[in-house]
Amino acid sequence: MADIVVLGAGVAGHTAALHLRRLVGQEHNVTVVTPNSHYNWIPSNIWVGVGKMPHKKVVFPLAPIYKRKKINYVQAKAFAIHPQGDSASDRGFVEVERTSSANRGELARIPFDYLVNATGPRLNFAATEGLGPDGFTVSVCTADHAVEAAKRLAEAMDAMRAGKKQTIVIGTGHGTCTCQGAAFEYLFNVEHEIREAGLRDMARIIYLTNEHQLGDFGVGGMTFKQNGFETTSELWTSSLFRERGVEPIVAAAVQRVEEGKIFYETIDGEKHELEFDFSMLIPPFSGQPFNAYDREGNDITSEIFAPSGFMKVDADYSPKPFEEWRAEDWPETYEVPGYPNMFAAGIAFAPPHQISKPGKSPNGTVIAPAPPRTGMPSGMIGKAVAVTIANRIKDPKAAAQKSSMAHMGAACVASAGTGLRKGTAAAMTMYPVVKDYETYETGRDMKQTTGQIGLYGHWVKLMLHYLFIYKAKALPGWQLIPE
Repeated sequence: MADIVVLGAGVAGHTAALHLRRLVGQEHNVTVVTPNSHYNWIPSNIWVGVGKMPHKKVVFPLAPIYKRKKINYVQAKAFAIHPQGDSASDRGFVEVERTSSANRGELARIPFDYLVNATGPRLNFAATEGLGPDGFTVSVCTADHAVEAAKRLAEAMDAMRAGKKQTIVIGTGHGTCTCQGAAFEYLFNVEHEIREAGLRDMARIIYLTNEHQLGDFGVGGMTFKQNGFETTSELWTSSLFRERGVEPIVAAAVQRVEEGKIFYETIDGEKHELEFDFSMLIPPFSGQPFNAYDREGNDITSEIFAPSGFMKVDADYSPKPFEEWRAEDWPETYEVPGYPNMFAAGIAFAPPHQISKPGKSPNGTVIAPAPPRTGMPSGMIGKAVAVTIANRIKDPKAAAQKSSMAHMGAACVASAGTGLRKGTAAAMTMYPVVKDYETYETGRDMKQTTGQIGLYGHWVKLMLHYLFIYKAKALPGWQLIPE
């Protein structure tokens, strides 16, 4: 009998757990450890954040699903990994602190034969003074955050109705943020709601981002053919900004936020101040605060985790200039070196480098979008890791399932305003996610890299919401819905 422990119940962890339960026999244990009691379909938080979707439509309780699927569920926060066990046992184990109301604060050990770290990001609001719900800006990173964002947006719109012009600032709250797509989505949903309310002339709307150009999205932008012409995501995205009257500020690193004022630096080293009435800024991500220990109790955290807190896997982490990185340097199996029974999936794995070209101001401020690893890539990696573990239970020498982002396509549908007849969305596909200049002149296959904006994209976005909620609830046929 094998004990398989999955840390985290987001897209990567939940997907891995469901596939593991499907692939391994009932004689093997699958255990999910997460501090959360509910699953949150995060892409739809955007609609919650503008008041167009209720909180209850983007979350559901985990316990009933895991009970039905015969997956052990431990509501707890993991804080230490002992991959070699200790003097009492040769089996690896995880130390956890329980978070349920019944036994909050209780410590426990959970042994494992296989471990999947899919803990996702720590929302590092503290990296920027004054950032986030405990500071002076709102967030849509969680469903609860999105509810508060919708409330604050409604207040700003009420002020507009009363004749007071408002400055709306949406974007990234640090020079190393990822998830620019979420900021882009929220920006245009807010603009849509203000316009539909007849208040557009009362709002100055600004996009403040660490992207060095519009349409970068942390993936170095895209080149594709549209109506027979070759174009770029920068030109494509810029046209939407002009059409909607949104002011972009690019290559910017927010340094601190005070009440009603954002202080930021641009790539040229200039310092700026920007007054605002309402602001949603995405925080930078870091790994969850884990420690790791060997059998004798020596700290081996730096061996297993990068300084960012993300877990090291089968990637090339050697330092070298951005221009020398290759697609092959990205991980393929997400196996932790030296530990063939440990894996990191989704945001939890440490990327070897940026996909977008990094930058640094004359003052030494790093302005470099971090690589996105959410959504579709997270699900595909979670499934690949599950397949690897299932195969190794049958044959310990089985090769790992490969799922490199350098050989993986991805689709993204970014809402730009909700509504069955008036809604719109930017629908994008790319292959591969990580640019490969040795194979493709533009870094990606232009036949499989596309971008369009229109009403149909909104319909697709809405359809995906219901499909992936259905899949996450593990309802009949869930495994037929692609990651």
